[in-house]
Amino acid sequence: MRIAQIAPLIEAVPPKLYGGTERVISWLTEALVEQGHDVTLFASGDSETSAKLVSGWPRAVRLDGNVSDANALHMAMLEMVAQRAREFDLLHFHLDYYPFSLFTRLSTPFVTTLHGRLDLPEQRCVFEAFPKAPVVSISQSQRALLPTAPWAGTVLHGMPEDLLGPVDNTTPSYLAFLGRISPEKGIERAIRVARRSGIPLKIAAKVDKADHDYFEEVVRPMLREPGVEFIGEISDSQKAAFLSGALGLLMLIDWPEPFGLVMIEAMACGTPVIAFKLGAVPEIIDHGATGFVVADEDAAVNAVGKLLSIPRAEIRPQFERRFTSRRMADDYLDIYADLIGATDRRIRRNGSAYHWPASEPGAPQRHVLRQWEGVRGPSD
Repeated sequence: MRIAQIAPLIEAVPPKLYGGTERVISWLTEALVEQGHDVTLFASGDSETSAKLVSGWPRAVRLDGNVSDANALHMAMLEMVAQRAREFDLLHFHLDYYPFSLFTRLSTPFVTTLHGRLDLPEQRCVFEAFPKAPVVSISQSQRALLPTAPWAGTVLHGMPEDLLGPVDNTTPSYLAFLGRISPEKGIERAIRVARRSGIPLKIAAKVDKADHDYFEEVVRPMLREPGVEFIGEISDSQKAAFLSGALGLLMLIDWPEPFGLVMIEAMACGTPVIAFKLGAVPEIIDHGATGFVVADEDAAVNAVGKLLSIPRAEIRPQFERRFTSRRMADDYLDIYADLIGATDRRIRRNGSAYHWPASEPGAPQRHVLRQWEGVRGPSD
């Protein structure tokens, strides 16, 4: 199958440091190529991929100090994709709702994975305006926030099986916070829980420009007290050691996070997770087996005391069963097949086995238009 993956230009694919969406796009792209599909990746020019790379801008915007209007770059890239749309059997966007207006007017089937929050009331008008623009959720909890959107399916994220793993001869000795510093990510709660538990906390996290004042005014004063070490951003090559050395990962979020990659990264390393029962957390963490799903800080402190009761050797197999990039790619291929009307389901295993459902040009596109007529609910 000829597939286009269209990524944001903010980070490279994969990102050099922090960047959840671009990291998932990279894992999906590589898994599809491994299965024999002809994949073209539209992304920043400093991306690294085994697919065909088409540069939407020479360098990731976050690393390019000369870019003031990233929206302009994304609009130009969308037009680039539109001009080449007929070269592909399916277009897979990772740009929220930006493709809807242009690509609902073209014949090539497309789908958009929604990676962000959907709990803002003003977002509903977009999906009401484009009721035939198929979208994919990254968890059932994310999907529940906008039940009337034209859902094509739900695909939980997955990562390469050999990317992260337990580091041998490591004695866990601290609690970990991994990701990004912002109020909704729960860094203040993580610090409080660690201090109440009497266990050191190590923080490996990015500070965005938008959160700089919050970090300086709220978080930095909390770092002056003993027991907390701020490491800063770390790369994938550093994560295995960081997570393997942790007794547990704290994810005490304050918003309905639609997935949370740090949870499966911890699971890949055999590290249990303590997380608030918000967003996709209950869909990812098996309470008592791969971590603890808790309601408040008191419960989190109590869960810290139970971390050693979870056999770390049994966490990794749960990751391998549920959260690999191969499983993610297979799930997306099922959705691709439905959208283009493929009758040969062997496309899941071999990209060369794809056949159009009819010989005349445009048949798959007409199938998609028929399929999405009248879509109104999450069960379709």
